Amino acid sequence: MESQNRSGYFSNIPAVTKHLIIINFLCWGATLILPKFNIDLIRWCGLHFPGAADFYPFQVITYMFMHDTHSLGHIFFNMFAVFMFGSALENLWGPKRYLTFYLVSGIGAAIMQELVWLYMIDSVASAHQMSIAQIVADPSVNYLITIGASGAVFGILLGFGMFFPNTPLFLFFVPIPIKAKYFVVIYGVIELFLGVARFSSDNVAHFAHLGGMLFGFLMIIYWKRKDKKNGRYFY
Repeated sequence: MESQNRSGYFSNIPAVTKHLIIINFLCWGATLILPKFNIDLIRWCGLHFPGAADFYPFQVITYMFMHDTHSLGHIFFNMFAVFMFGSALENLWGPKRYLTFYLVSGIGAAIMQELVWLYMIDSVASAHQMSIAQIVADPSVNYLITIGASGAVFGILLGFGMFFPNTPLFLFFVPIPIKAKYFVVIYGVIELFLGVARFSSDNVAHFAHLGGMLFGFLMIIYWKRKDKKNGRYFY
């Protein structure tokens, strides 16, 4: 009976949310195992800067299914957020719209990260009176890699805050509930501050997170206008 209840609980998770979680954990497991066969998934699927030796266009999608293998925390907290907030959005929108939103937010985060890298590389090129192409040709640029579903997760968090604004949420170590709309604003401001501050010991892609939020917001605005025109959901 206990195993049946657990199975039933898992089956209640919306289909896209459930499959996204499963795929991410399968990719994480493959990232752990395949290096033993000289296959580096992060090298092939992690997001690189265009022009770098290991850059491929498909990485704007595949990078969001790669996670840090040095600890379970990176993938666990991302997938926990997908489960907590993504389930509500999928139940609201349906699977097609929700999956589109997830991917667009993740791709938007990738675009934002590429722009941040471009700014950094352009700054270095200007300081050394070199062209961007000369800087990109340096092998060290190939080590600029971004991985993780956080961009898509931040899009989901933004969407949750917009459609369920008064839902109480709890921050870690803060016993006072915060409404989702304020939680999203606080999180966004923190990410902006950390991104601008650029602490030397911080390797988190904060502007990519904001990119996920931005593209998620633009997607919602687009759908709202489309829905208003059609008198129904676009999908």
